[in-house]
Amino acid sequence: MKMVYLLTLLWVNLGTYAQAGTFDNEFVVFKKTASAQALYTFLYAMPKGGDLHNHSTGSNLSEWWYEEILAQEKKGYTYYTKVKINNCRGYGTNEFSGSPYLMFFINIQAYEYNQLNRCEQGEYLRIQDLNDEQKRAWLNSIRIDNASEGRDEFFQRHWARINSLMSNPYMQANLIVKNMQAFGAEGLTYLETDAGVRGFVHPDGSPFDSEEVYQIYLDRFAQKDALATGVTVRLQYAFVRFNTHAEDRLKWMYGFVTSHSALYVGVDIVGREDNDKGHPLRFLPTLRELRHQYHGVNLSLHAGESDEPNYHIRDTLLLGATRIGHGLNLIDDPDTLLLMRNSQYLIEINLISNLLLEYVDDYAKHPFPEYLRLGIPVALSTDDRGMWDSNMTDEYYTAVTNFNLSWSELVKLGANSITYSFLDDKTKQQLLDDYYQRITAFESAYSDKKMAAFDNLKPQSYSFACKKFKICF
Repeated sequence: MKMVYLLTLLWVNLGTYAQAGTFDNEFVVFKKTASAQALYTFLYAMPKGGDLHNHSTGSNLSEWWYEEILAQEKKGYTYYTKVKINNCRGYGTNEFSGSPYLMFFINIQAYEYNQLNRCEQGEYLRIQDLNDEQKRAWLNSIRIDNASEGRDEFFQRHWARINSLMSNPYMQANLIVKNMQAFGAEGLTYLETDAGVRGFVHPDGSPFDSEEVYQIYLDRFAQKDALATGVTVRLQYAFVRFNTHAEDRLKWMYGFVTSHSALYVGVDIVGREDNDKGHPLRFLPTLRELRHQYHGVNLSLHAGESDEPNYHIRDTLLLGATRIGHGLNLIDDPDTLLLMRNSQYLIEINLISNLLLEYVDDYAKHPFPEYLRLGIPVALSTDDRGMWDSNMTDEYYTAVTNFNLSWSELVKLGANSITYSFLDDKTKQQLLDDYYQRITAFESAYSDKKMAAFDNLKPQSYSFACKKFKICF
């Protein structure tokens, strides 16, 4: 039934849209003549759907973290970061963070700092006390900013540096709103991001109750500046697949998501796949048990983000997932690839992430166009865009310039990001209707005025576009 519903949703809206005429020929002409800046501006202005593969902590730009850290002093939070190593312990692990001792820019809260000995306190500075050089280095410490960084830097060190910044629920909620504002400015109307309610602490280190954190989210997303973005936000609850007690966390999450469906729409199983302790079939008994108890819990999984061929995507479908994060090595599993053609299963494509984390070294080897043109449902997404210092327009620009996408394909990608979302049917239909109306208005504006229609628009781009595309607004 779900497949019939999805196809009906697409046919009805595409039929309505097709009646207004297509834009493909104009887009072909535009691509041939447009400068890089003009194409980027066009794609920035273009209406988009949603971002379905988004990790809230990894999606925050370094500058946003800095601004928010300073703003949180009003709530009693003060943060310190490690700027030197005094060999206070030699080799070992920071008692509070679990982060490696021999690493700069580990971030801790004041209550943690106060528990350090004097030698270790000498290794840290309040973040607002960093000098200009230290601040630049701190900003760069949580993003991929040079060619020597890659997968291990991202998985093993970036998150370890962020550390205690992730345990403040007010900052978490505010940063999601910053993402909503930025996404709204580039034409998105939906954000489905990973965010939890456990592990948050007050300035004195005492824990928040989960229900209190949930209410913080609800209240923050209902404020005027959040509503003004025009972006509908929903949350997935994520857990790391290779942790020791992952099954217990999965059971708890199913219960929580079911009882908090006003905001939470699914469960997301994450974590690097080259750690075999997190292989998909590990969770099959648990999920079968949960399906005896719960209904309507949507499941997405990172799968196929791997260098070697395997059957993780097939196994992920067996778990009950309807969305696959990355899906790179599906190309090496022809039986599962055939199963996913024209199906209810969507692959969340993260082009920039795949390049920077070295799962592809050249877009000529990326399977995205093969999936798209074989009829496998796909949508572009940003993954951990704060660490790439990028936006959704960068994903679209990468796709257009590397794979010669047609206008119809671009429109379909945006529609897929709503159609295959975990939204309730009513909200999904409203966002789809709005999406096609915005697309039609965009086409008319360009047909009438060409690029003059965007004369008052200045795209917000970041360092990825400047370095990779030489587009620096």
